Amino acid sequence: MLVCHCNIITEKEIEQTIVRLLDEDPWQLIVPAKVYHAMHKRGRCCGCFPNVVETIIRVTEDYHARVHTGGADIVSHLDRVRELRGQYGSRTHERRQAGHRAA
Repeated sequence: MLVCHCNIITEKEIEQTIVRLLDEDPWQLIVPAKVYHAMHKRGRCCGCFPNVVETIIRVTEDYHARVHTGGADIVSHLDRVRELRGQYGSRTHERRQAGHRAA
């Protein structure tokens, strides 16, 4: 499936890049910019970044589940990220709305 239309990057290419990065250091923080840099690309419109984030989370969880047998110790990164998005996304939205009314 094509994820980035600007750079013509497929989901499979992104997944392979993430796995390669995790093979180098399984506990590094991987963000879309790091994935694109490893692929010698750069975000243009960046509309694909939310899908890239979801792919990073999914692939990282799968990678750690495969590499480490202690499944009980694996934290659901996807649930945590969604929780933080709701928590901080709402605050940002509220601040914008409050700032808009004050002006």
